[in-house]
Amino acid sequence: MSRTDERKRLEELSWMGYQRKDGRLGIRNRVLVIYTVKCAEFVAQKIVERADHLDVELIGFPGCTDNQYAVNMLISMIRHPNIGAVLAVGLGCEYIQPEWLADIATKEGKLSHWVFIQKEGGTQSTIEKGLAWVEWSLKQLQDTPRAEMRLKDLVIGAECGGSDYTSGLAGNAVVGRFYDKLVDLGGTAIFEEIVEAIGLRDMLVNRGKSEEVRQQLSYTYDKMLDYCKSVRQYSISPGNFAGGLTTIEEKSMGALVKSGSRPIQGVTKVAVPPTKPGLWLLDSTPDPYWMQFGITNPNDNEGLMDLISCGAHIVFLVTGRGSVVGSAVSPCIKITGNHATFERMAEDMEFDASLILTGEMSRDAMADELAVHVAEIASGVLSKSEAMGHKEFYIPYKYQDKNIPPKACEQ
Repeated sequence: MSRTDERKRLEELSWMGYQRKDGRLGIRNRVLVIYTVKCAEFVAQKIVERADHLDVELIGFPGCTDNQYAVNMLISMIRHPNIGAVLAVGLGCEYIQPEWLADIATKEGKLSHWVFIQKEGGTQSTIEKGLAWVEWSLKQLQDTPRAEMRLKDLVIGAECGGSDYTSGLAGNAVVGRFYDKLVDLGGTAIFEEIVEAIGLRDMLVNRGKSEEVRQQLSYTYDKMLDYCKSVRQYSISPGNFAGGLTTIEEKSMGALVKSGSRPIQGVTKVAVPPTKPGLWLLDSTPDPYWMQFGITNPNDNEGLMDLISCGAHIVFLVTGRGSVVGSAVSPCIKITGNHATFERMAEDMEFDASLILTGEMSRDAMADELAVHVAEIASGVLSKSEAMGHKEFYIPYKYQDKNIPPKACEQ
């Protein structure tokens, strides 16, 4: 098949999405139950468990005190195009008030409700009231307008986790080639993990689309390096060494290849969707001066949530060593370039890119297969993590500049 025919084939892939009132399209139509403090987690979790429905999901923030990063994250999930309804559950004395979140959902044109456990009479009463509202909202969402979607309408995020020697040669390489195709079709690709670009400053900066973007990339890289030095943490682990990686720079090369080869459109921040299609770097490193408010990417799910907060309909988790996690709000597709890992963890791993290493398939052909799989998931086919109920999330305390208000999510 010629490249022209390949492109036409990908352009013609289509499915029906969910039309939101802000004009965006979602690939899922979910009810999001949010707890606003650790004390409300049990009640929110029981509401989700008793609803026992694939499209009812749980996220939350455990902290009592103000944290702009967490506030922005929760608001971005409410505004996400995969979400159709929101129930906010609070205890009553925490900083993040559920009524604020419900009001934002209402302004976004989404079904919303909120409850205070202290006002409802306690655990069981709140569970019953919350469950009744969730069941009502699921029925209402059946009438959500539908609209045709194509690959160009998607925002896709990519994260590495448990890398080995195959990650840079196959797993991330396939994602990079897919990203090139997605961007060429008019879609949006987001890569992150700036802490896995150590040693590659020039390679990263020179890909900026303009001088302004190159300055952004330069600042982001330098800030990351200062951050890593200050907390004495670098993104390499014993598992990476066991998987055949030998240096931070080697891991960095493998991590950066998932961004593909197209010019970088700009640098975005957590909970701030890209302003236009193209390839974007997500800067998730905490802003300077308040390092005590958390570290970047303490686990894979924090990184996945950062990507989803930028509007990613689907997220990739590329792993040579293997992983079992999924993600809340957006489906997670787990990709490996290690065939032994794919066979050993067939229950969880979803896409085997190892045929690149054996020469049985080219990167182009493999990327086309990944594109077809993405379209299937976008059309409603469940990813393996979704089917098993893996919907992990992680929202920590982290310092984010208050000059980036929640409204910045509005694109």
